[in-house]
Amino acid sequence: MTDIAAAWADALERFDWLPLWGQTLVLLGGAIGIALLVHALATALVRRAVKQSDVFWRSLVSRTRRPARLALVLLAINVVSPLLPLQEGMAALLRQGLHIGMVITAGWASLAALDIAAAIHLRKYRIDVADNLIARKHLTQVRILRRAAATLIIVFTLAFALMTISGFRQWGVSLLAAGGAAGIIVGLALQPLLTNLIAGIQIALTQPIRIDDAIIVETEFGHIEEITATYVVVRLWDLRRMVLPLTWFIQNPFQNWTRDSATLIGSAFFYLDYAAPIEAMRTRLDEIVRSSPLWDGDTIVLQVTDLRERVIEVRCLASARNGGDAFELRCAIREQMIAWLKAEHPEALPRDRITVAAPSAQTPSPDAPRSGRSGQRQTG
Repeated sequence: MTDIAAAWADALERFDWLPLWGQTLVLLGGAIGIALLVHALATALVRRAVKQSDVFWRSLVSRTRRPARLALVLLAINVVSPLLPLQEGMAALLRQGLHIGMVITAGWASLAALDIAAAIHLRKYRIDVADNLIARKHLTQVRILRRAAATLIIVFTLAFALMTISGFRQWGVSLLAAGGAAGIIVGLALQPLLTNLIAGIQIALTQPIRIDDAIIVETEFGHIEEITATYVVVRLWDLRRMVLPLTWFIQNPFQNWTRDSATLIGSAFFYLDYAAPIEAMRTRLDEIVRSSPLWDGDTIVLQVTDLRERVIEVRCLASARNGGDAFELRCAIREQMIAWLKAEHPEALPRDRITVAAPSAQTPSPDAPRSGRSGQRQTG
């Protein structure tokens, strides 16, 4: 650094006829030009050195080209800053800005590397296939952990940037160590963020929910559409969106229809008369399900599951590949079974029976004349 500064000083003597602002422009322009030239040469050399099959490093070189260029420019300005004809206050302000710029550049490059690593990992898995359980598992983990890591990188970058400023150094230390009165204030302010951040890490590791899982939450059916660092977006069946904090899924029960497998068994209940033809209904159910493209070829069951005062409860079961197919198959079973019962077995539909007893021959009519001994006369 000393040799470079000395070389710059010797070169600057040739422009001593310029005013101070002109000398400043010459120094800054020369430093920035050399930095850009060095960056272009270094990028070309690194691209040749990196193998074509090494996707991560090639992508990293491409994505970090701008932060690397900015870092070299800041470094060059920092080298020539002692030679700039600036007052002490301006020089100190320039050095402070250069330090903050280097910290921000490092954070920028770290975020780019994080995005590249996440994208390369997800390239191994496809979510647009029928059996996408493993792909959704990795997609959920990578998205949550990437956002959590990005949040931490931003917090650390902000902390280190504040630590370079003497008047705000305590704030930076508070962000890192949460110590002192300022740390308590910052900790309380960030409590919801940190709570959801920890909940997100728990969800990523244990995975009670994944991207595109079919769930029932707050009595609503929907699919997990997005998992961020602080909240979850559930796409409901009618295209509404329900937004819930991550901590909700840690603290409350909910139904996950695709936790281990997307296959589901759908049920359709019928309340029929005791005269319902159970065996004929089993045959009809088999015909309905086997003719449907929604059936996955596994389960077909019809059972009488309950007896009540006036009706019997008949349950039809059929399996499908996922929750959406199961819902459609259940609707098809209800529609076609009811239509068949109305057409072929109307006596199976629920009805009330009233039995009217006919009057007995020995029962006297209320309008018939009464006879008794008092009305008889004997003659002799």
